[in-house]
Amino acid sequence: MQIGMVGLGRMGANMARRLMKGGHTCVALDLDPARIAELEHDGATGATQLPDFIAKLQKPRVAWVMVPSGAPTEQMVTSLAEAMDPGDIIIDGGNSYYKDDVRRAKTFAARGVHYVDAGTSGGIWGFERGYCLMIGGETEIVKHLDSIFKTLAPGPGDIARTPGRPENQGTAEQGYIHCGPSGSGHFVKMIHNGIEYGLMQAYGEGFDILRNANSQELAPDFRYDLNTTEIAEVWRRGSVVGSWLLDLAAIALTENPTLSNYTGFVQDSGEGRWTIMAALEEAVPADVLAAALYARFRSRQDNTFSDKMLSAMRNKFGGHVERPAGG
Repeated sequence: MQIGMVGLGRMGANMARRLMKGGHTCVALDLDPARIAELEHDGATGATQLPDFIAKLQKPRVAWVMVPSGAPTEQMVTSLAEAMDPGDIIIDGGNSYYKDDVRRAKTFAARGVHYVDAGTSGGIWGFERGYCLMIGGETEIVKHLDSIFKTLAPGPGDIARTPGRPENQGTAEQGYIHCGPSGSGHFVKMIHNGIEYGLMQAYGEGFDILRNANSQELAPDFRYDLNTTEIAEVWRRGSVVGSWLLDLAAIALTENPTLSNYTGFVQDSGEGRWTIMAALEEAVPADVLAAALYARFRSRQDNTFSDKMLSAMRNKFGGHVERPAGG
């Protein structure tokens, strides 16, 4: 299938490459001509302006948007919808707020343009590992795009089937799922990121306690000079707290056991905040997730080793660059 990729940053370019590797053809659009040239070298058709991009897409056109959330995404999807014809499809694969998706879907439907929200997890490792996709939109349109989602997704890999789960029960085992109508994909991804905050906070605090086990505040008999790099490594091997986040933490600690290359000033993408807002609207308690979000706010005033762990994990999975040490 032919697809247009708008935004050739850390994830967009690699998604286009994975799609082309899987047999799809790509038309690439970005503000940076150098990024377009790189992807043209890999086999894509480049476009420097929106009219040229639209002209190079075959009907029904499919355009996947991977630009920063907020105003840049709003401007781009609106411009695409105005330039497209009835039957064309826009996919927002960024971290948009799900209520914006509902509004956009209704607005674009009046023009006959279909809108799909695709929560995308995989970060800068997605080209090799694949991308976990959480999709919202019209059933028939999502079915039409299935080959794209299947190519981007990781597939079953070597993960064993969940005991008791029937075979051929949907696409979840392939790493992608149609969650429901417009907005549902980004809603599920929003909660995914809220959980991510809590997991990262738990790892960060745990390793901070390990690192300070030799504190002068402790009686000599209860002081331990622990190697956190080796502890992260052993926990990767059969432990119940093993995860990809722990794998990334182990990489960061191997590179620099003190994490002195991070200040511990931890940003938040916004989805943690939206998760807490959803919890408030649903009257659902979310103690851990709320505490993890507030810890990020606190990190911008007083940094700890725990905060440096969060910065390191964010950098490893998503290429997020926090405020540098000494900056």
